[in-house]
Amino acid sequence: MNLSPSWTVSPSLAAAGQRMCGALAMAIILFNSAANATTLWPTIEFIRGQDLCQYQDAYGRSRSAQRKEMISQVTQLMAMGAETRDAVQAITTIDKLIDQQRLVAQIGTGMDVTLESVVKSSLDQIYRDVQPKERKLSFFNPTTLIELLNELKEQHRQQRVDAAQLKGLSGIAWGTYAYGPNCSNDILLTLHVTLHGGETYNFSATGEPEWAANAVANKLFQQFQATRFPSVVNVNGKSLTLVGAPGSPVSHAPSPALAEKACASLKARLPSWEEYELLAMLGDWNGGVSLNHDVWTLSGGKVLAPNLRNPSPVRQPDEARGEDLHFYCVR
Repeated sequence: MNLSPSWTVSPSLAAAGQRMCGALAMAIILFNSAANATTLWPTIEFIRGQDLCQYQDAYGRSRSAQRKEMISQVTQLMAMGAETRDAVQAITTIDKLIDQQRLVAQIGTGMDVTLESVVKSSLDQIYRDVQPKERKLSFFNPTTLIELLNELKEQHRQQRVDAAQLKGLSGIAWGTYAYGPNCSNDILLTLHVTLHGGETYNFSATGEPEWAANAVANKLFQQFQATRFPSVVNVNGKSLTLVGAPGSPVSHAPSPALAEKACASLKARLPSWEEYELLAMLGDWNGGVSLNHDVWTLSGGKVLAPNLRNPSPVRQPDEARGEDLHFYCVR
């Protein structure tokens, strides 16, 4: 199969590409996402749900199956020399010990505090690693440092509610957790975010408590920090609105021509090569869209293939054969 380029890049186009790369380094890109910032109440209340392992033990098998298992256990103990009454008592005692161990592990309100702490610390760690220009999700602190210190000394959580301060909140987060969905040391963790406007977001994860809380924090970050369309950015002193695509923020098209028609239906257009590159520098967490390793449609029947930069990433569609053609619209 011949995969050689079907067209060549003129020296003038190559020079234009070099000039564009220089412009990327010098371009001043500002973004306006303050309106998209979300501030939540500082305390995440986690409510304990049904112990799923006990439920599974009780209802996962029929009464007949449970009876057969008990008879089998008693028969094995009797074969080892135990009397019938002693065998039954031994099995009952073991079951009680298991229940006591589970009860000790679940006593108190410590698990909800632990889950809240891990979710918040994991979210902060993600922000430290990614370092977006603006943080779009945060937890509001309604108390002074002295009040917070006193609450911590008394081992109280932040419970103060001030009507005036609540006006600055976007919503609240709360969750549930259930022990042992797989009859192991896993928990089923869910987190719900409810905003003033009525929007709700729900996230769930199953695993060891720390892992599940980390997974939920990662989903929180992706939901609230990711670019929301329409996204308005300033590129080289001019305002540019990322409109998205019909039906979704980023879509696919079988050809660049159809992508152009889709944008025209939104009274918008496809981004230029330079705009795609500049918005990719902003990335998914700063109001832009990452190119990743995808192929993007351009006007004039061309595509932008970031993985094929020599001599130019601007190619004919057949040079990116087999690849999905991505696009979004700008205005």
